[in-house]
Amino acid sequence: MRSGDYESSLGNTIGTAITFLVIGLGAGALLGLMLAPKTGKQFRRDLKRGYEDAKDTLQDWSQEARDRVREVKEQVAERGADVVDNLREKVEPMRRAVNRG
Repeated sequence: MRSGDYESSLGNTIGTAITFLVIGLGAGALLGLMLAPKTGKQFRRDLKRGYEDAKDTLQDWSQEARDRVREVKEQVAERGADVVDNLREKVEPMRRAVNRG
């Protein structure tokens, strides 16, 4: 046996082919069941449920986004007020010195 080559037997080749055949048949059967046509009534009902679920999810996400934006705005306002207060404290002594001079 040379380096890089491998030895296979006819039994392994047939076993591999049968394995892939069984996997393919299983996948095909599963796909066929998933894509089986439905009656118009069933399809419309499923479509309506999907639409309602998506709508509910979007409403939940939008409410969550509004809540987060509100929280961020409050945090920014608080930080801004803190920054202004700190600057006022630092500038006040300079303002007094300028007014005296």
